[in-house]
Amino acid sequence: MLIIPAVDIMDHRVVQLVGGVPGTEKITMDDPVAAALSWIEKGAKALHIIDLDGAFGKENNIPVIKRIIERCKVPAEVGGGIKDEGTIKELLDAGADKVIVGTKAIKDRDWLFEMSKKFPGKLLLAMDTKGGKIAIKGWQEDSQISVEEMFRIIKDMPLAGILNTNVDVEGRGEGIDGSQAREFISKCPHPVISSGGVTTEQDAITLAKAGAAAAVVGVSVYTGLMEPWKWAIPWVATGSPNE
Repeated sequence: MLIIPAVDIMDHRVVQLVGGVPGTEKITMDDPVAAALSWIEKGAKALHIIDLDGAFGKENNIPVIKRIIERCKVPAEVGGGIKDEGTIKELLDAGADKVIVGTKAIKDRDWLFEMSKKFPGKLLLAMDTKGGKIAIKGWQEDSQISVEEMFRIIKDMPLAGILNTNVDVEGRGEGIDGSQAREFISKCPHPVISSGGVTTEQDAITLAKAGAAAAVVGVSVYTGLMEPWKWAIPWVATGSPNE
């Protein structure tokens, strides 16, 4: 299971928020490119880049995201307020390995189906959960569709995978909700990238055992709670529960 550091960009800086709430920054770094490069220098094999301004409906940070992709030269999954085909193509053309779609995709499933057909194996669907419901619009609103219904809708779409951030534990540095992660991963019809609360090696092992394809880490590595001494956790089960 791959461990991926998060580079969350807001107001042209790298930040780490608690539960995605603006004003709760635990970490701020003025240079997003330098922050991303620091993880590559420490051995990271991929990057998770989120444009929080785009997610909150503000001016996007695509120019700096392109610079990060160009300088870092590792697979990068990029998301945050992406709502149109042009932006997806722009990011993929710039070298993004995967593009994360969320609010637009959850609310307009026909659009998601169309985009998945145009960009097969390149889209990650963000199914972020808060209080057991899918959270949209930068985690500020609950959607009107259940996790189970969304699984049924996307079952046969050619998606690269699902990004599941547990907003309830995101940014708190208190560990994952193992029960929630295991249930989500076991029921999801696509590979899952887990995010939210990954604080210790044991959290990562729990996710690997549950069958997660990758885990996104944020506050824990920025604050030193989790030492990124290795960037992959070996399978400790005989395979993914989805196999």
